[in-house]
Amino acid sequence: HVRAPGDRSDPDRCPACGLVFTKWMKQRFAGETTTQSMSAGENSADSILARLSASLFYVNERTEALYFYGRVLLFIGLLVLGWRFIMMDFETNAIGNSFLHNINLVFHEAGHIIFSPFGYFMTKLGGTLAQCLMPLIVMLVFLVQQHNPFAASVGLWWLAQNLMDCAPYVNDALHQDLVLLGGVTGHDRPGYHDWNSILGELNMLEKHREVAVLFDTSGTILMILAFAWGAWLLKLQFDHIA
Repeated sequence: HVRAPGDRSDPDRCPACGLVFTKWMKQRFAGETTTQSMSAGENSADSILARLSASLFYVNERTEALYFYGRVLLFIGLLVLGWRFIMMDFETNAIGNSFLHNINLVFHEAGHIIFSPFGYFMTKLGGTLAQCLMPLIVMLVFLVQQHNPFAASVGLWWLAQNLMDCAPYVNDALHQDLVLLGGVTGHDRPGYHDWNSILGELNMLEKHREVAVLFDTSGTILMILAFAWGAWLLKLQFDHIA
């Protein structure tokens, strides 16, 4: 369309059909830009999921038979032991009598020292934090650095067991009947019971059982996930036995 001299009509509007070109161009390319952005976002999400899946289920091209069957035996042992932990009632503190409790206790006590610079509350909470952070660190090291997801699944199992191991201690926060390190109870030494102090600071002592259930249930769920993860990895590794 060529404008005649003195024509004051809108130069962006088609005189024949009335279409406003600038608006049409914006709508068209805005739609394409939105579609491209959505596509890029979907591709990015797919890429992250693909990398995560590749890391979680990485398997060597060839699996040595000796290593594979050793892992199978370890998995069966953890399955049996883990199921026993799941079936234990945290109110009886049966899990506190297991050999793993004594191992966890080392990291628990170290946590009090590690977190002591951060004040009284963190010093008390640091014991539980440390005993749960240790297996989490083990899991991440094997998964990210060593590219050994089966060993990482064992780390997840250990984290789950630690959460369940904490449940009796949390549940004892109000009544403080458990015999603690040093052969005393919280009644014998006021301020000695970590979770009495923690929940007391948070005004949640009456909720001690609910918090204990949260620890125990979280541990149970993570342990079942560890079983499923380890079993699937063994299945994948079985297909690559040399």
